[in-house]
Amino acid sequence: MTLILEKKELGPNLKSFTLLSPLISRKSKPGQFVVLRVSEEGERIPLTIADSDPEKGTIKIVFQEVGKTTKQLGGLREGEKIIDLIGPLGQPSDIRYFGVVVIVAGGVGIAEAYPIARALRMAGNRVVTILGARSKDLLIMLEEISRVSDELFIVTDDGSSGRKGVATDQLKELLEKRRRIDRVVTIGPAIMMKIVSELTKEYNIAAVASLNPIMVDATGMCGACRVSVGGETKFTCVDGPEFDAHKVDFDLLLSRLGMYKDKEQISDHRCRLEKNQVDDNIRCGPLH
Repeated sequence: MTLILEKKELGPNLKSFTLLSPLISRKSKPGQFVVLRVSEEGERIPLTIADSDPEKGTIKIVFQEVGKTTKQLGGLREGEKIIDLIGPLGQPSDIRYFGVVVIVAGGVGIAEAYPIARALRMAGNRVVTILGARSKDLLIMLEEISRVSDELFIVTDDGSSGRKGVATDQLKELLEKRRRIDRVVTIGPAIMMKIVSELTKEYNIAAVASLNPIMVDATGMCGACRVSVGGETKFTCVDGPEFDAHKVDFDLLLSRLGMYKDKEQISDHRCRLEKNQVDDNIRCGPLH
């Protein structure tokens, strides 16, 4: 069992936990993740390691409450324990000197971008970070990202912070201005990563995407997280989560991500029924 040392509210339905996990904190590298289970009957969910401190023996996870399990997780308090936590899992990010690296991150993907940006800058790269969110209150870890970025651009759908638009608008502008860019790393919603892939391919710039498909056992056995990369089947949990963005079949990924929406809604509906007994006013709506 893993102790929750600190719990923070980052925004609407956005939380971070600092967990006591000496072994994982010593072994984890940027880009890797953990899989946890909230209760004996609960499902296993993957969450990126947003930060680690080997000296204190801690790791940080950031998550958004969108379904039954993440809502149960968000209901835990400091001093309580998570029943199961395994990691670090997945292949670490490719950290070396490239030159100018642009990181395009959206939503909760911003948390994953932080340790990658920090490591790339420590390797001598010039790091340009583009963060996108629906609104200002959904932008997270700005202070941390600012410290490890040589340039930081903020884009929100409603214009409440930074420029109005989406993160890929800013990337397109940099590309059109012929700014030097040696590599792009993208993390966030699949549709955003697809557009980043298309833009960078047009300008012949290497791009890496950190994928987020459905994942169950995280050992490569179940096949739930399979993706098509360069015409070959890969498993995100053991082969990824980072892949050459130009080789990823994003249309297939988007299709698979939508396969279980109806079941997620049913699960969330039952969770609320259990909590509220019977309420005729309960209506099932979108989870996101």
